[in-house]
Amino acid sequence: MSKGRILKEDVDIQSALKDAKIIAVLGMSPKPERDSNKVGRYMMAAGYDLIPVNPAKGEILGLVVQEKIEDLAPGSVDILDVFRKSEDVAGHVDAAISLKPKLVWMQLGVENMEAAERLMAAGIDVIMDKCIKVEHARLVV
Repeated sequence: MSKGRILKEDVDIQSALKDAKIIAVLGMSPKPERDSNKVGRYMMAAGYDLIPVNPAKGEILGLVVQEKIEDLAPGSVDILDVFRKSEDVAGHVDAAISLKPKLVWMQLGVENMEAAERLMAAGIDVIMDKCIKVEHARLVV
């Protein structure tokens, strides 16, 4: 298994976004004014299949909410988009590694190098401190 890496170059970010089809959004809010909801709505409109992950369960944007990452089938997600505080990311690493996404994307303002190192050691690429919506609009549209 090859080691994952931190994607920083536009060409790598663009490629990851173009290759992805299914995005799980960890910490997605049902509130339309929250960034996680706005990003989810945008990514759905851009043609991605979305899986909201939030302990509140229920429905968000008409989609069934999964309670936790562990509820998703391994290999079923291309990108795990993380809307959690930087210090909370490490608590989701084991579940993320079991999920086996190609990429774990930590949203704008979210960075956790310890979590990134563990994900990369498991062969998962990482993006930190960038908004997937902004990068998609800038590099793919």
